[in-house]
Amino acid sequence: MTEEVIIAFLFTLFAGLATGIGSLLAFFAKTTNTKFLSFALGFSAGVMIYVSMVEIFVKAQDALIGELGDKGGSWLTAGSFFAGMLLIALIDRFIPSQSNPHELKKVEDMKNPGKVVDNPDLMKMGIFAALAIGIHNFPEGIATFASTIQDPALGFAIAVAIAIHNIPEGIAVSVPVYYATNDKKKAFKLSFLSGLAEPVGALFAFLILMPFLNDVVFGVIFAAVAGIMVFISLDELLPAAKRYDEAHMSIYGLIGGMVLMAISLLLFI
Repeated sequence: MTEEVIIAFLFTLFAGLATGIGSLLAFFAKTTNTKFLSFALGFSAGVMIYVSMVEIFVKAQDALIGELGDKGGSWLTAGSFFAGMLLIALIDRFIPSQSNPHELKKVEDMKNPGKVVDNPDLMKMGIFAALAIGIHNFPEGIATFASTIQDPALGFAIAVAIAIHNIPEGIAVSVPVYYATNDKKKAFKLSFLSGLAEPVGALFAFLILMPFLNDVVFGVIFAAVAGIMVFISLDELLPAAKRYDEAHMSIYGLIGGMVLMAISLLLFI
């Protein structure tokens, strides 16, 4: 196993297990720092959108045009980009709205004023949220892994952006499970395990996709990854950031993420 593959697996593990950070915040913080979360989610979206459109999409198009010519390569790049969006949209479509991990949760939701009693509906909600996060994290793991194999610096940026957006998802799992069981360990374990779908996605990419990896396959995967990340940013990160803070923090974060990503990419020219 090459050094790049090991690094790629470590990045996906780091990104996925950030759901556990959300659990720890829910258990030990007294209040939710909504301005910070709004800025952080906007920042994550800015990183994802900028790197998708300026770096990943362009690399995919260059690879496909080099193999298929201007017309064929350009069409396949655009088709793969929107296919990635369609994939993640379908995943969202089949997740029950009440179990969607992107429903807004705060640390304050952990403060139970009375005795917790066994609540199967809340437990079911927490389990479904964990499953939903796992389903979401699977293609994100492929994205992080493929990006890191091509460019470790790019993969690291994507891993950090995904890790940030996994933090609120950890809270979304922990809150209902804790309310249902009054068991912090069980709530933490479930949210922690849901993040393991990220390295599982990386393992899928390594075992299934890498043996067939050539310029065409790479270009298709990269274009789809760009579509997935743009969709996640527009459909999940920015709306969540706006709900956490009604002011302009999410937009400031978005611009900050783009600026930082632009500078980091320019430094590697």
